[in-house]
Amino acid sequence: MEINFMKTTLILLLLPSMLFCIPISTKDSWGATGHRVVGELAAQRIKKRTAKKINELLDGVSLAQISTYADDIKSDSHFSEYSPWHYANIKQDETYISSAKNEKGDIVFAIEKCIQVIQSSSSSRDDKQFHLKLLIHFVGDIHQPMHLGNLDDRGGNDIKIKWFGRNSNLHRLWDSDMIDNYGMSYSELAINLPNYSEDNLNKIAKAPLMEWVNESQGLAKKLYYTLPKNTNLGYRYLYDHFDTVRFQLLKGGVRLAALLDQIFK
Repeated sequence: MEINFMKTTLILLLLPSMLFCIPISTKDSWGATGHRVVGELAAQRIKKRTAKKINELLDGVSLAQISTYADDIKSDSHFSEYSPWHYANIKQDETYISSAKNEKGDIVFAIEKCIQVIQSSSSSRDDKQFHLKLLIHFVGDIHQPMHLGNLDDRGGNDIKIKWFGRNSNLHRLWDSDMIDNYGMSYSELAINLPNYSEDNLNKIAKAPLMEWVNESQGLAKKLYYTLPKNTNLGYRYLYDHFDTVRFQLLKGGVRLAALLDQIFK
C-alpha cells in the first residue's frame, strides 16, 4: 500500500510538467505539411546556382525545413510586428488594389519587402537570411485562399464548422484539416501533386504577384459561396476540394522556385 501511495504521489507531482511537454500547434497557414510541400517542390525546381547560394545563406537548412519559420516565431513576442504579414483580408465587394491597406503591412507588402531586402547590397547577411526565411513561408501563405479572405470574418476564422465532428473553422479547414486528414507526409505530397506539362508549369511560374492575389481571393469567394449549409464536414468536402488544395500547393512551389531563381540570378 505504501509503495502504491508513493507511485501515485510521484505521478501527481510529475503530471504538470508532463502536460507542458505536450506539443501545441500554433500554425495557421497551410500547416507545417503544406508549407513543407511548397518548400520541397521549390527545392526540386530551382537552378543549381540558386540552390548553392541559398544553401550558403541558410547554413545548409533545407527549404522544406525552414518553410515554417515565420509561423514558429509567432510564439516570440519580439516578432509580433510580422503577424499581419501573413494575410490580406479584404472586404467582400473590393479587390486588393481598391482595399484599404493595413498600416502594419500585409502579405503583398511582406513579399515585396523580403525581395527588396534580399537583393539589396546594403543588407546584412543576417537580414538577408531572416527575410529569405520569411519569403519562403509567405509565398506559401499567399496561395492558401483564406489568407485573401473576407475582412469581416477574419479570413474565415470566424466561420465555425465541424470537421468530422470536431470544432474547427473555415480558415483552419484550408490551412491544415484537409491536408492532415489526407494522411500523406510532405515528401509524399510533393511527388503526388497534379501532373502538368513543363510548358504549363512555366506559364504558372511567370504569373505576376498580383495574379497570385487575384487567384486566391477569387477562390476564397467561391469557397464562401459554396460552403454547405450543413457545416459538419468530412469526406464529401475532402473529395470535392482536395484537388484544389494540391493545385494551390503546386502553384506555390513552382512560383517560389521561379522567384528564388530571379532573386539570386
